[in-house]
Amino acid sequence: MAKPMELLALTGGSTVVAAMATDAWPVAREGTVRLFARRSEEQSAIVEVQLDSNAALVARSADAERVRAVLVPVWQLELESLLTDHPGLVDELGVLIARLESALPQAQQTWVQTGIAKDNAQLFQAMRGNVIVHQDEPGRSRARPETGPQE
Repeated sequence: MAKPMELLALTGGSTVVAAMATDAWPVAREGTVRLFARRSEEQSAIVEVQLDSNAALVARSADAERVRAVLVPVWQLELESLLTDHPGLVDELGVLIARLESALPQAQQTWVQTGIAKDNAQLFQAMRGNVIVHQDEPGRSRARPETGPQE
């Protein structure tokens, strides 16, 4: 099962990325840069460039949702690393997430999907789509149609 800090980083990464190329972006950008400034000014400057580059990629893409889906894990990892080094930032990240969630356009407010499967479990998920699974019970195999006369 995912740890609370990992889930917070996922939510934070999803929320920051969802804000890219929206009216909520200035708040997301400034808040994220401020969080990373706790490591160092150099880290803050690097993150600022990375955020601007990612936001520009979302803005110019013909499929912004696809770009966002690719960027979420990147920002999740960045935030996990930051929270591991500075666990005291958990509350500050939570405040930023709350500010952004209320500022996001409706389409981006319900963008996060998390699924966890353990052991021998199977997980089938779809966001804004369908999952159709035709599966036999364990131990049963599907009968194959005959392809021609057998001799």
